[in-house]
Formats: sequence, C-alpha cells, structure tokens
Amino acid sequence: MSRHRHRRRAPQRKPQQQVVTRALLAGGLVAALGAGLGVWASSDDDDTTPAGSAASRQATAGTSAAGDGGASAARAVSPTPSRSYALSTTPRTIPAVRAHTPARGPGWKPQSTRRVVVSDAGLADEGRLVAGELGLTYAGERNDVRAGDLRLALNDDEGANPESYTMTVRGGRVTISAPTDTGVFYGTRTLKQEVHGGGTAPEGVVRDQPAKPQRGFTLDIARKYFSPAWIEDRVRELGDLKYNQLGLHFSDDQAFRIESDSHPEIVARQHLTKAEVKKIVDLAASRHITVVPEIDSPGHLGAVLAAHPELQLRNASGVATRGAIDISKDDSASLLDDLLDEYADVFPGAYWHLGGDEYQALTVSSPAAFYPQLAAAATARYGSGAGVADLTTGWLNDRADAVRAHDRTMRVWNDGFFRGTSVKPASDLVVAYWTGKEIGARPPVEYLSAGRKMLNYNDEYLYYVLGEPNDFAYPTGRRIYQQWTPRVLRGTAPVAAKYDAQILGGSLSVWCDLANSQTQAQVAAGIRMPLRATSQKLWDAGTPPLTWTQFTALANRLG
Repeated sequence: MSRHRHRRRAPQRKPQQQVVTRALLAGGLVAALGAGLGVWASSDDDDTTPAGSAASRQATAGTSAAGDGGASAARAVSPTPSRSYALSTTPRTIPAVRAHTPARGPGWKPQSTRRVVVSDAGLADEGRLVAGELGLTYAGERNDVRAGDLRLALNDDEGANPESYTMTVRGGRVTISAPTDTGVFYGTRTLKQEVHGGGTAPEGVVRDQPAKPQRGFTLDIARKYFSPAWIEDRVRELGDLKYNQLGLHFSDDQAFRIESDSHPEIVARQHLTKAEVKKIVDLAASRHITVVPEIDSPGHLGAVLAAHPELQLRNASGVATRGAIDISKDDSASLLDDLLDEYADVFPGAYWHLGGDEYQALTVSSPAAFYPQLAAAATARYGSGAGVADLTTGWLNDRADAVRAHDRTMRVWNDGFFRGTSVKPASDLVVAYWTGKEIGARPPVEYLSAGRKMLNYNDEYLYYVLGEPNDFAYPTGRRIYQQWTPRVLRGTAPVAAKYDAQILGGSLSVWCDLANSQTQAQVAAGIRMPLRATSQKLWDAGTPPLTWTQFTALANRLG
C-alpha cells in the first residue's frame, strides 16, 4: 500500500472563461475587469515559501468604481491567482556553497509524506540517513517520479572532483547528484542546513566542491580521556561541516588509551576498548570521515616505556630521557612494529600519522656525546659519517615500511625531518607542519621547493592547547576566518601561491597538555566556532561571503 497521502482538494472552481463571460454579461465590466484579469499561472499545491524570495502576492480582480451588484458578483467568483516568485538567493550554509544559479519557484521543504529515493543501491546509507534526519520516507531504489521527491544519484562526470556535487531544486523536487557517494553525502549536508528549523531549500542549482582534499580535526586522547559518546558527537558535528578526517593521538607520555592485544601491559586503566573504537570508526565512515591514528615515536612514548623501562633511552651518565625510546635497540623496533601492525586492523582508513616530533636525543648540544650508543648504532648501520639524526631518520623510514605494508599514506611532524642527513626521509612521507618554534625547525618553503606535500597544522591559529601553556592561546574562530588560509603554514605569512597544490589541507587540533584545565563540555564549546571557521577556509580559501558577525549569527541559527 502506498504511503503517499493524498491531499484533500478544495472545491474546483469553474473554468475562468465562463467566469469572465458571466461577469461581462452581468455588468458589462469589460474595462474594469481588463486590468484585473490576465493569464494566471497554474496553481501550485505546495504551500512553501522559498528562502530569500518575495512573499506571495494576492491580486484583486473585478473591482468597480461604480460598486454595482454585477461587480460584486465578479469579485466573488474571480479565481485566486497563484503566487509569483522573486529570484531565489544563494543558500547560507557552513561551509558556504561555491556556486548557486538562482531561479524562480517555491523551493522545497521536507514533509513526512515525501520520499527519499536513490538511483543506485550504493546510496542506500546516505538515503536512509538524510531521510531520518529530515523526517522523510526512505523508498529505496526507484525510477518513478513523485511530487516532493528528494532523489540521490550518481553521475558519470569523469574527472570531476570526487567530493563535488550538484543539487537541483526545481518543480517541487530536489535532485542531488555526484560522481561518488561522498559527493552525494555532502549535498545532503547542504540540504540539511538549508531546511534547518523549518527553512526552505531555495529554487535553483548549487554546484559545490572543496578547495582542499584533506580537512581534519585532531584530538589528543592520550593526555585526556574523552568518552566514546563525546567523540561520536564530534564525528556527527564534523560530518555536517564536511570534514573528512578525524585524527586520534592515543599514545603519549601520560597514557596509552586504546585496548591492545599484543601489549596489554602498556594500556591505561581508563581507555577505549576496541569495540568502542570500532563503533567510532564505523560512525565516521558513515559520515565519509577517515579516522587517522597516531602512535608517536621515537619520542612521546612515556606510557609505553613505563611498562618497558629496559627500552628507555639513557644518556652517558645513565639518566633516563623522558618519553624517548632507545632506537639503537632491536627490541624497541619490534615493540613499535607490533603496535603498528595491530592497529592497522583497528583503523582501516588510508592514512597514518607516524609522529616523529621532539625526540629529546636531538635537542642536546652534542647528541653523539650525550648518547654514545646512538652514535655507535648510526655508524654501524650507515657508515662513519652518520650521526644520531641519520639513525632517527632511519627509524622513521623503518616504521614507514611497516605501515606501508598495510597500504597507508603516512605523515610525519615537520620537526621529524632533519637537515644535512645522509639518510633521507622516504619520499612518500607527507609533512605535517605544526611549528617553527622547535630547535632546527625548517621553514615550509624548504619542503615545498623540494616537491614535498604538506598538511597545515599551524600552531599559531589551529592549536587548542588545554591550559594555554608555553605561550599558547586558545584559537578564535574570528582570527581563523579573517586571517588564516591553508597557505599560512607557519606564523602568519602565507607561502607563494605556486605551492598551493602541494598543500593537501589542514587540521584544527586539541592538545591536552594540562588535561584538567577544561571539561569535555568546555572543550566542545571552545572549539565550536574554530571548527566552523576552519571548515569554511578549507572548503574555500577565498574571502568568505559573510562578515564574521553574519557568520556567527548563521552558526547560532544552524546550531
């Protein structure tokens, strides 16, 4: 039985020509009616008023200066004209759509009697999700056409941006088409925002695509425990803002936060189980978000080393170096590779973060003198001219080999790349550029001019560090929105436009250095506008169409 309800129709009026004829016979009101009668457009039974269009205009027909009975009769039986529509305006969404072709029409509103239909069975997940969100009926794969339909379709636009989509609102229906299911999903996010709170999707055609292919949010769950429910809420928020990556930094000096089968001894008491992680990963996948894991090494391994003190790096005096693993020992490499292999099954996405930052052996004045065992291992492996930086680069290359076996694309923090080494970092390692403040940090142009691809984690704008230690300040959405672009990799100055294509995207990051400085709820509130501003600038790096005040008002309206 069809679930489409038939609307009760009003009593049908008599044909217009008969009305006109009788009015003319009754009162001879040709001149009076001539100004009021015309060719009326066919009536639309959809009572929606389009966003940004003029309100419906009600014409009054059959007025007579004489006011005789015939004129009154003509007024009583004249048809009610259908509304006329102003040209639609561009929908307001976060991030803003890249292009909208306006048109005249009523637009589209969700109603419980309306269907979501798909032209390809592979869009069932997207169809069910948006149907549930908008209170529509999911009707599956259908070829028939009904009034009010929302249709999701894949197109054959070869060579198009895989995250692009086209949304057409016309004739009381909506069609979202894209070359991939990801693009279709992003079209449903735009539609969801357009109709939020009883609004209307304006008539016309949206053509949209992101400027940057990688749009991320990184969360430090090692220093601070975040509940699965909180992380899931962020996943939903990220999906609606068209982010496509969630970074999880889950190993550091303070804790190792995900259940391990290969090394359960390293796991903190308060941690995420693999079942909880799988639920997060699956939810993220349903929002077309890849979860990017990070097991940082050879530094930031304090929690792992607490269970394996025999692998702790010690200086020539036997003093332990905080967070640093002794990369001269074979057992150190075995331990890390065990973990990399284990979590490759937990995180099936295409990306992996190897870390590589702040290895304390390279922050002293003479690494070879302070750590003779590292210098000896470097010489033994790479020859008499090799140093501790060569050994550290070789360590990262070896870990990259372990991850590459699982067909992942890897990134490394920029201070994990060293100048003047005989051992070169693997050519496929992407530079995750976060700071120019570390010892030996190289400017972004050094990597770009060498052809290296980069991701923007600029700590000047994109680092939300709990407690604001070390001169950090909580980032503001306004500053990101008005000043930052993906080309601003270090400090406040952008690199040359010729390098734009090498910058794959960026990430807003939460780091929990002083974990108790904020609650989970305070973190969520604090990153709310920075997340929205970063989303806008990764989707379109140009000058935003709205002022900051307008953007804030829109964010508050959309929730």
